Amino acid sequence: MSRIPTKSELQDWLAENPGTTGLREIGRAFGLKGSARTELKRLLAEMEEEGLVERRKRRRGSDRLPPVGVLRILGPDAAGDLFAEPQNTDENGKAPRILMTTRTEDPALGAGDRVLAKLLPVRGEDHDYQARLIRKLDAGPRRILGIYRRGSDGGRIVPIDRGANLEWRVAAADAMDAKDGELIEAEQTGPARLGLPPARVVAVLGDPSAPRAVSLIAIHQHGIPDAFPEEVLAEAEAMEPAPLDTREDLRDLTLITIDPSDARDHDDAIFAARDKDPKNPGGFVVWVAIADVAHYVRPGSELDREARKRGNSTYFPDRVVPMLPERLSADLCSLHEGVDRAVLAVRMVLDAHGHKIAHRFTRGMMRSHATLHYAQAQAAFEGRHDDATGPLAEMLADLYAAWRSTVAAREKRQPLDLDLPERKIVLSEDGKVASVAFRDRLDAHRLIEEFMIEANVAAAEELIERRSALLFRVHEEPSPEKIAALREIAVNSGFTLAKGQVLHTRHLNALLAQAEGSPFDELINMSTLRAMTQAYYSPENYGHFGLSLRNYAHFTSPIRRYSDLIVHRALISAHRWPQGKRKDGLSAWDIEHLTETAQIISETERRSMAAERETTDRYLAAFLADRVGATFAGRIAGVARFGLFVKLDETGADGLVPIRTLGDEYFRHDPETQTLTGEKSGQTMGLGQRVLVKLASAEPVTGGLLLELLEVEDTPVARPKRSGKGRNTPRKPGAARVGKAKLQRKERRRR
Repeated sequence: MSRIPTKSELQDWLAENPGTTGLREIGRAFGLKGSARTELKRLLAEMEEEGLVERRKRRRGSDRLPPVGVLRILGPDAAGDLFAEPQNTDENGKAPRILMTTRTEDPALGAGDRVLAKLLPVRGEDHDYQARLIRKLDAGPRRILGIYRRGSDGGRIVPIDRGANLEWRVAAADAMDAKDGELIEAEQTGPARLGLPPARVVAVLGDPSAPRAVSLIAIHQHGIPDAFPEEVLAEAEAMEPAPLDTREDLRDLTLITIDPSDARDHDDAIFAARDKDPKNPGGFVVWVAIADVAHYVRPGSELDREARKRGNSTYFPDRVVPMLPERLSADLCSLHEGVDRAVLAVRMVLDAHGHKIAHRFTRGMMRSHATLHYAQAQAAFEGRHDDATGPLAEMLADLYAAWRSTVAAREKRQPLDLDLPERKIVLSEDGKVASVAFRDRLDAHRLIEEFMIEANVAAAEELIERRSALLFRVHEEPSPEKIAALREIAVNSGFTLAKGQVLHTRHLNALLAQAEGSPFDELINMSTLRAMTQAYYSPENYGHFGLSLRNYAHFTSPIRRYSDLIVHRALISAHRWPQGKRKDGLSAWDIEHLTETAQIISETERRSMAAERETTDRYLAAFLADRVGATFAGRIAGVARFGLFVKLDETGADGLVPIRTLGDEYFRHDPETQTLTGEKSGQTMGLGQRVLVKLASAEPVTGGLLLELLEVEDTPVARPKRSGKGRNTPRKPGAARVGKAKLQRKERRRR
């Protein structure tokens, strides 16, 4: 709402939101900012004088705060605003409410951080002060996740992070009755002046080897919120299915969903047919319909605040931590077969060569005609129909033909064509790993992926044309340094990467094509992936290098990505579709905080990716724990000063060969050629080489695999014999002379 509300509208809103009379919250609810908030403040003061609203009692400490002070960050509230409190409260324990106003250049702040800030008292708000950061003093208490080991005087914590080898000590009074071997979360209570750092247990998480505890470790370790607040669940449960009203009726359109066989939600549907327009001979009409999540998750609602905080859903082999409650994600926003569902849909017209020549967005109502999985759809494309696909034979044939027409257009565009098989971990009923395999890559997968990309492009183009704010999916081109490193790897593998010109994805695809089918195939694919920058969200459009697209936004998964919800709201506002009393388009607050939202959801996406990757590593370690001592074939996937990283062929698991296990000689590490070379044996080990390794240890809690190198390219590893009586020869040249000199200096000081 851009106009100032009337007194009666304000009274109605305040009645629905008892206890909320802060100017900031009211202004946000009515979409007011700037001079409009000044007018709102005047109106509220007038209503207070007339007795229509109660004056809010200020929550102050006994004394006014100084203009500059040390604050402790409390963390964000449900709306995402960051609050703080003075480091020292008064004797009554009363603390004024302080809102932190941050700038883009300020460092990230989290609960427990101490900051020096400038304080400004405010009136008529739901807080007493606004604070502007001067500098961050120190971070909050360091936290750790680990295994508790009980001792006579308390206990110790063995970290589960692979990179952490320092144990923490816990006094008996700070152990929260944790049992030996239990998984716990602890925080540091003091500096590690002598011995181990002190800590106290803050949460006991139970048996780390219990079924499905692996993902629980990642959830706690990365701070992923996995429980919905009661008010969020209540809001979701109160939702009713969206009515048809002014929506376009798409229920007779043969839209279907195609998803993995174990999918619990279905947020996208698809349809294709031959274009009957004589001006487009050989062309196609393709519809992509996406669940209308914006109808249910309105700006400023409890659902919206929680979804923004989560940013996205997180997927583990044993569970999903959803962005939205199940009432929405698995019910009202899931396009179940034979059920009416509200959608935002795009009708795309393709010419005979697969180029999109037109598109149109609509807000509609659909009814899914079938719920297919990828293998089922693939069989239908190949002419093998079942009871579900038989009645859809004509539409599926048109859908497949429409996709085939896009192949030539895609090849001309030349998106990055990486071939990286995806692992699939299958769990038994008791939560243990039953098998590890690589997912099939079918034409059905490629078809859905291509048309979702087309829909995403159409959304970006539509909003750019309508001059609407939105969030772009940005993937910038790799840095010259990373491309130089990739070129070095390519040359050492016998390939070439074009030099001295503007980099395009076609140059990288040419390198990948050279490596295809060679022993270096996987190496070049992995190295190319590592050279890429990380994709992120931004209100500014910097293009998508990997897809070779100028305009790209996420539109197709609002159930599991907040970015897509923002794009849906932008489309609703840009088209001025009817929204009813509860506005569900892009709000003024959304637009004002777009940069901040982009940063939040980019960070939550990285958090989820790290948690998912670490969980996979832990499951793989658990799967291999019973095979310690067995030999495996693999390939060197990384080289570091401290050893070699090997990717095992059978499972795709990554393990470390520590450099100390390679023999007693000194190994030179060349970061440019990514090799280790033994000074005595002369043996060189580098990226891409075939190896045979023995599994030395597997730690399910950390996900770590330690390997022993047996062969490189079918040649046994040379191991120089130890010299002297059980003593190793010096690892580095001249180390013996340095050690002898130290002993001589120590002897002279004694004299």
